[in-house]
Amino acid sequence: MNYLKLIRYQNLLLIALVQIFIKYGLFNPFGAHTILNDFGFILLLVATLCIAAGGNIINDIYDVAIDRINKPEKLLIGKKISEKSAFRFYILLNMLGVGIGFYLSNAIGRPAFSAMFIIFSALLYLYASYLKGILLIDNILISALVAMSLLIVPVFDILPVINAGNRPLQIGIFKIVWHYTLFAFLINFIREIVKDIQDINGDKNGNLNTLPIAIGRKRTNGIVFILGVLAIFGSVFYTYNFLYNHTFLMLYFLFFVIAPLLYFCYAVWDAKTKKNYALLSNLLKIIMLLGMCSIPLFQFMLN
Repeated sequence: MNYLKLIRYQNLLLIALVQIFIKYGLFNPFGAHTILNDFGFILLLVATLCIAAGGNIINDIYDVAIDRINKPEKLLIGKKISEKSAFRFYILLNMLGVGIGFYLSNAIGRPAFSAMFIIFSALLYLYASYLKGILLIDNILISALVAMSLLIVPVFDILPVINAGNRPLQIGIFKIVWHYTLFAFLINFIREIVKDIQDINGDKNGNLNTLPIAIGRKRTNGIVFILGVLAIFGSVFYTYNFLYNHTFLMLYFLFFVIAPLLYFCYAVWDAKTKKNYALLSNLLKIIMLLGMCSIPLFQFMLN
């Protein structure tokens, strides 16, 4: 169980769920031309989860001193799992992820795609070991990598089989995933900043240069509010322009994405304590989940 906590299995389950939604709740109902069979998709899923799990482990290895202050009750490395064992597990997961990615890329006739897994693994290591100390770069990087866990599905599954005959359909489906990728990036970016406010004491001790350390908690709250408003306007724009004629989907976005975002923006003004920011972080995770759960609902547009 300790190793499951170390890899943050709840976050990995969310990644797996979203990729399954994209493959079976979007591609299949819309009749997209795909190259991955069920086994190939499972390989893509496993490779993605291995790289993501490895990133969580190496992050915890480098954050031991900070986590002793920010979340001592959740500290695993050095307490329940030795650093040596954790690092070995990290190496194993990355070898599996890159190896499976290499095999899958060659199996679909796109060997160059294997570089993605190497790059993702390297960036996660750089994030944990060096980039985390650079203002906003760490937030942008980790949010982009989370978003790429969505985009990698159409890249591997529909991009290799695009041709003149199916291009409009393939590109249309790709655009839907791209819109969700942008949503995932923005929500995760906001959440990363909220977590930085929550962890400000430990981050100071670790000599990190996060946004709340650089400009203060109150100003960072204002930036988080503005980003939340941006997420609301983006969601409203998307709902109006793409879902206006599809009542069920429009209502889903209004009640399960836009309404919680409105509450988030309201709540962030009064947030002051670590508990407040923990609740806001969890709210953003729920908004992310609810947003991703709308992917299989797009098949209702076909009726």
